[in-house]
Amino acid sequence: MGLFDSIRGEFIDIVEWTDDSRDTIVWRFPRHDNEIKMGARLVVRESQTAVFVNEGRIADVFQPGTYTLETRNLPLLSTLKGWKYGFDSPFKAEVYFVTTRQFTDMKWGTQNPVIVRDPEFGMVRLRAFGAFAARVVDPAALLRELAGTDPQFRTEEVQEYLRQLIVGKLGTALASSGVPMLDLATQQEALGVKLAGALTQELSPVGIAVPRFIIENISLPPEVEQAIDTRSRMGIAGNLDQYTQFQAADALGAGARTPGSGVGEGMGLGLGMAAGQRMAAGLAPQQPAAPAPAAAAAPAGPPPLPAQDQWFIGVDGAQQGPYDSGVLSGLVGAGTLTRATLVWKDGMSGWLPAGQVPGVSGLFGSVPPPLPPQG
Repeated sequence: MGLFDSIRGEFIDIVEWTDDSRDTIVWRFPRHDNEIKMGARLVVRESQTAVFVNEGRIADVFQPGTYTLETRNLPLLSTLKGWKYGFDSPFKAEVYFVTTRQFTDMKWGTQNPVIVRDPEFGMVRLRAFGAFAARVVDPAALLRELAGTDPQFRTEEVQEYLRQLIVGKLGTALASSGVPMLDLATQQEALGVKLAGALTQELSPVGIAVPRFIIENISLPPEVEQAIDTRSRMGIAGNLDQYTQFQAADALGAGARTPGSGVGEGMGLGLGMAAGQRMAAGLAPQQPAAPAPAAAAAPAGPPPLPAQDQWFIGVDGAQQGPYDSGVLSGLVGAGTLTRATLVWKDGMSGWLPAGQVPGVSGLFGSVPPPLPPQG
């Protein structure tokens, strides 16, 4: 190697970066003490931007492409270095490659619940989590405000800052959306678009944009979920009459699971008999027709039992029923049906207190009537 080749080897003639990671935002070209040769080739690949820094000041910014470094395409650096007449001597400058592609594997979540005011449930605490994409739109601003002189600026160094910013914006977005809590699941995409715009505007001074923001889930406190479950059960039960029977069935099951408790035994017996009768009545039409009896068949059994009377009762000014005597017995045990409760059945001229109707008064047994007014 001659003297010329030895001197030439001290200069850098190719400036480029091949990214072998998935989380590097800024990478500084390892110039060390070597000088960049005037006329060297700069290679900026797609999703990259090259930023030249001279003595702490940002000079020229290069978009994707291949460049020959000369004074005519380094106008700011030439001005900073005083190259007024196009010198061809080597120069020293720091070169930062900034990744401009989207980083899509960034996660966010609320460590503490966000309190919002819901028009239906009042103040509720919400937790949420999801993912978002971030990209650099202003490399010079990113270097000035965040990366600085870091030779390798990674996503982990900025992700916590972004997460805190997201949580700070989330409460405002949920509160100002005007969407009821039960409808948030249908509006998650619209909220994500709104948050992406707000975050991009907030991050514009540091050169970062959030092109996509995804809300994967919004969860509620356990007590609110239980209230929603109770309301759903009431909706499935239907009217008040059906819900009363539904609650009675739940109480019957709870009493059966507690041996020796004695709770609801009388009501459970009456409602159990009524439920069995109704189940039998509901299943009877679905049974296949019995074959015609043979000539030598045994004598026919007893005739079917007469149909039970169907009673209506008045509770809090509302009509409920019809009930058979088995259900009425359970309602007496539950305290819903008293001697003063108005009852009626087909054939009666009008409503009468239960204690005055022969077909119902016997259900009260030894339950004493209410005391007369005291003087």
